[in-house]
Amino acid sequence: MAEEDKSQEKTEEPTPKRLEKAREEGQVARSKELNTTAVILAGTGGLLVFGSSIAATLERMMRFNFSFDRSLLTSDNLMLAYLGRSFAEVGVGLFPLFLVLLIAALVGPIGLGGWLFSAKAMAPKFSRLNPIEGLKRMFSLNSLLELAKSIAKVSIVSFLAVMLILNSSAEMMSVAAEAVKPAIVHATTILGWAALALAASTIVIVIVDVPYQIWDHSRKQKMTMQEVKDEMKDMEGKPEVKGRIRQLQREIAQRRMMSAVPEADVVITNPTHYAVALKYDTEGDGAPLVVARGVDQVALKIREIADAHDVYVLEAPPLARAIYFTTELDEEIPEGLYLAVAQILAYVYQLKRYRPGQGRKPKRPSDYDIPPDLQFDR
Repeated sequence: MAEEDKSQEKTEEPTPKRLEKAREEGQVARSKELNTTAVILAGTGGLLVFGSSIAATLERMMRFNFSFDRSLLTSDNLMLAYLGRSFAEVGVGLFPLFLVLLIAALVGPIGLGGWLFSAKAMAPKFSRLNPIEGLKRMFSLNSLLELAKSIAKVSIVSFLAVMLILNSSAEMMSVAAEAVKPAIVHATTILGWAALALAASTIVIVIVDVPYQIWDHSRKQKMTMQEVKDEMKDMEGKPEVKGRIRQLQREIAQRRMMSAVPEADVVITNPTHYAVALKYDTEGDGAPLVVARGVDQVALKIREIADAHDVYVLEAPPLARAIYFTTELDEEIPEGLYLAVAQILAYVYQLKRYRPGQGRKPKRPSDYDIPPDLQFDR
């Protein structure tokens, strides 16, 4: 029972297949704090950089729209053209800031988890409409952590805001003694840098949140031992299926091997346990090839096919064992067996040319020169 409980604990690191499946479902490490901080920093930084040009554009548009010819009031076309020009000018002026915000909105999510588009993540989940599940999410550990982050953000930003006010109070009071236009520029600069500092304060939350989100995502993707075993079975196939595949492969290889027996020059047997079929290309420069080999039932089948196709079957137990244990299918025989096999082939070729009453019948070789390291007693 204890082993069964242990196998159900998620203690194993996620496999690549598990991570890929989670990614397809839109489950990757994401940090809302990183996205928010990136956009806020980009927005405040963009205002500091492009603020003066944006202000100049808006001022120009205000003057343009509040000083127009009286004839525009009675002409719909001219008024629409006037309005279209205003929108175009404002759009051009705000474009750099919008571009910076767009880049930040894209870089934030890509920075953690990479680029991801998942249709499964966008699909509606009716389970979210369940009020009980909603209550569970409200009082879950994740919700408590989000609450803690929100409190921390408010605390850090509030503390920094108070410090900025205290440190900049003298400079802010000096604005009252300046002329209107310089005072506006000065006050805007103070507010801009203060906003950037407040935005930068959220980096502290990001430094804590990003590692946590990576750890939490890895924790959620962990697998039980049984899940790992099931995945391995799915990837490699069930044992019975793999066994059946291997059996079919053996049958196909055996049928291919048996089809080569009729083309063999000779079949050497043990006489009952082993059988090897040899073929020699007299026009080539290679050694004889093993075109079929087998033991017991396979050896018997080789002999049957050889008899049916008038392939000479010769009993030479030591030589049959030596070839079987040293040579694989479609391989040349070892160099140490050249002489013994040459004796066999010479005898077979002479026997094929022999005709009763025409000379002496070839004598079957009885002694084969087999090196000690190629002799097998099995």
